[in-house]
Amino acid sequence: MLGFRTFKRLTLAAAAGAVIATTAGFDRPAAAPVEVTVYKTPTCGCCQKWVSHLEANGFKVKTVDLEDLAEVKGLQGVPDDLQSCHTAVVGKYVVEGHVPAADIHRLLKQQPKVLGLAVPGMPMGSPGMEGPRKDKYDVLTFDRGGRTAVFASH
Repeated sequence: MLGFRTFKRLTLAAAAGAVIATTAGFDRPAAAPVEVTVYKTPTCGCCQKWVSHLEANGFKVKTVDLEDLAEVKGLQGVPDDLQSCHTAVVGKYVVEGHVPAADIHRLLKQQPKVLGLAVPGMPMGSPGMEGPRKDKYDVLTFDRGGRTAVFASH
């Protein structure tokens, strides 16, 4: 059985916690979701799954359906050997393929001097490519000169 002093302390602590919980964040504006434009073909199911992955991880996604993405990839500077099934633009960066949302958040936080990130091909187990197995894959940075470096390994 609780003594009166213990009961009083618990009640005051709970009330203080409720006040903090209900007023937290009122002194700061909420961060706006990061906007991403995804260029994809209208019939690609894995592209739509990747869009859903981004939305579930705090991105506001605008999709642009195109029959042929070659022009977009060329204009965005995506090297041929890094191409995948969709291309996205987020801020000043290009994101090619099934890049995990966490890696995009890290890119935006760190702001490296690169053109973008890419997951070449369509590795099983990457976001949007979930299935019976999970292949190991790298997320690469790339620049206008085509130089790459490993940004993350999954």
